Amino acid sequence: MGESEKISVGIIGASGYGGVQLVRLLQEHPLVEIVYLGGKGSAGLAYSELYPHLGHAVDLTIEPIDVEAITSRCQVVFLGLPNGLACDLAPPLIEKGCKVLDLSADYRFKNLETYSNWYNKDRSDLETAKTAVYGLPELYRDEIKSASLIGCPGCYPTASLMALSPLLKQGLILPETTIIDAKSGTSGGGRQAKTHLLLAEAEGSFGAYGVAKHRHTPEIEQISSDLTGHEVRVQFTPHLLPMVRGILATVYATLRDPGLVREDLLTIYSAFYRSSPFVKILSNGVYPQTKWACWTNLCYLGIETDPRTDRVIVLSAIDNLIKGQAGQAVQCLNIMMGWEETLGLPQLAFYP
Repeated sequence: MGESEKISVGIIGASGYGGVQLVRLLQEHPLVEIVYLGGKGSAGLAYSELYPHLGHAVDLTIEPIDVEAITSRCQVVFLGLPNGLACDLAPPLIEKGCKVLDLSADYRFKNLETYSNWYNKDRSDLETAKTAVYGLPELYRDEIKSASLIGCPGCYPTASLMALSPLLKQGLILPETTIIDAKSGTSGGGRQAKTHLLLAEAEGSFGAYGVAKHRHTPEIEQISSDLTGHEVRVQFTPHLLPMVRGILATVYATLRDPGLVREDLLTIYSAFYRSSPFVKILSNGVYPQTKWACWTNLCYLGIETDPRTDRVIVLSAIDNLIKGQAGQAVQCLNIMMGWEETLGLPQLAFYP
């Protein structure tokens, strides 16, 4: 595909961390041209004023959000907006022929009542929401291929579901025993100033937040229920780590067959993810570290069993801003367009 055949892409909400990851990834994507950056508070600013380190590569100004302007110039639109805004923008964009990938929670839920209960936003876009596909390629690749609207998963759900999915789909665990203990770097809280994310607050400290009420809980439960065919409840507790990026989710559950050993599960996981190029199943006794996944679209999985408690322990490491956000959205774009799934996405970390 030549320069003239590149698809034209817009990013609304390009000023945040998710937006700048998209700009960085799409700028180097061989089949994409960024033609529009949109925002509200940052409208009128050169992108280099927000991110000076990209001044030599991105010569675009952030424009006001204007549906007519967007649809006249863009074939694909990424929405990197706060929760509750994409559901107002996506319907007219899709109506005018754009493909839309939403990085917020607005189109992750099949049941909009669940969304409204957890995100405190009433919805009037039921028909549009019905067409949305949950953008976890490892589970819904075929549905993504023909979709016009993708609800890209949250970072914690991505890490958690990658660890859980084979266990749930194959009926290997008692779902009600599932416990997810997850830790994230501070970039998951976004770029806006928040007291608990200040260096003086976060550095040298480690603690839980959103205990028993984090908004990613119903998202994890929805997909878990889809995999098992019945309602599933999980215990999910997130923690904040004093580092910039990365998620490590440790998932515990009771095995239906306590005779299963680690080697059995490694075989099952390898088969389940055999067509998933970004999933790396680690060998016996090797457990993932967040640094291995940073700056990549990879998910590393380590597996262990405990014969004393009849539990399985699965550890999942991703970059919260790449596989947990922007990279996964680009992965979905590749699938939607019929391109190689790995196109334009990093698979090797810089180390250390």
